[in-house]
Amino acid sequence: MGGEPYYGPDFGRLRRQDPELAQVLLDELERERAGIQLIAGENFTSPAVMAALGSTLTNKYAEGYPGRRYYGGCEVVDRAERLAVERARRLFGAEHVNVQPHSGASANLAAYAALLQPGDTMLAMALPHGGHLTHGSKANFSGRWFDVASYGVRRDTELIDYDEVRDLALRRRPKVIVCGATAYPRLIDFSVFRGIADEVGAWLLADVAHPIGLMAGGVIPSAVPYADVVTLTTHKVLRGPRGGAILCTEELAGKIDRAVFPFVQGGPLMHAVAAKAVAFGEALRPEFAEYAGRVVANARTLAGALDGAGMRPVTGGTDTHLALIDLRELGVSGAEAERRCAAAGITLNRNVIPYDPEPAAVTSGIRVGTACVTTQGMGPREMEEVGSLLSMSVRDPDVAPEVRERVAAILAIHQPYLSEY
Repeated sequence: MGGEPYYGPDFGRLRRQDPELAQVLLDELERERAGIQLIAGENFTSPAVMAALGSTLTNKYAEGYPGRRYYGGCEVVDRAERLAVERARRLFGAEHVNVQPHSGASANLAAYAALLQPGDTMLAMALPHGGHLTHGSKANFSGRWFDVASYGVRRDTELIDYDEVRDLALRRRPKVIVCGATAYPRLIDFSVFRGIADEVGAWLLADVAHPIGLMAGGVIPSAVPYADVVTLTTHKVLRGPRGGAILCTEELAGKIDRAVFPFVQGGPLMHAVAAKAVAFGEALRPEFAEYAGRVVANARTLAGALDGAGMRPVTGGTDTHLALIDLRELGVSGAEAERRCAAAGITLNRNVIPYDPEPAAVTSGIRVGTACVTTQGMGPREMEEVGSLLSMSVRDPDVAPEVRERVAAILAIHQPYLSEY
């Protein structure tokens, strides 16, 4: 790849009008381009997505839904939302789609509002075992408003204990069962969850914020045929703007729409809705399926390279875009590993591992993802080298200058946001 960096829509005007803020944007672009980005929940959007985000649609108040707004002048933004909904229905095979949630957490809040009352029981994956804050953490609204029963993974296999899930469901009789995770590298058996939900008369909510792009690409099984409600984010592997969406059955369409607006949110961010439409359109193209397949292949290669370097992948590997790495044998905490990698030009995050003896601020593990590097055109050969560089950086902080040079050599070939991107 060659050419000049892409700075975003109308950057020249911003630089003239507000050079101080323009410098922040330049610095962030430089940060993204100067290091290897392995945060599992991040990706590089296309310039087309950024163009929609920086468009005049940001000016329009559009409370309500297409054809049923509370403000005049929405006939143009209605077209953007209808496009987003239509494309998402085609992409995911969903009966109903709401594209207005501002984030994955907002989507979960709305889904709970549609299905639960304060004090109701829900069953979800425990945060320390790979779940999400909105799956019942006491620090989050979900853990304060609902009676939460939490399931986890087996200590021996580090896989979801479906027997435990069923036993908890039969004992606690939840109104909603949540399946999905933020740090679980293996496939989730949605059919088993469907069976358990049917057995106890619960709604099944699949939070697939992380793997939804892989489902869109057809490289892992979709949750849509099994779940009553599916919540998702439009960034991560899906490669869209930061935002959320909800898929559901026609039976729940009215409840979900009323929960998003007016219960949880007011006016939607129409520029973000338009950018979601762009991303859904991109994901409908055949080349996106190829991209999603490369993301998984790269994750497996990276996990294998780290395993070969003595850094054990939790569950022994990955089926998705991310891997969780246990650092206890190295005697290095996740927080320290994150710092050492940052000094060497590799960005990742510390992460708790199942049954972690360390607190969340320290952790015994790290999480790595391959969405960004795959977008940049890296493949298995580069993943082998990245695994080696990551291992070197974690083991010995003194090698940071050497690793940075090798990182720079990789990025000289695989740069994001060049004019040809």
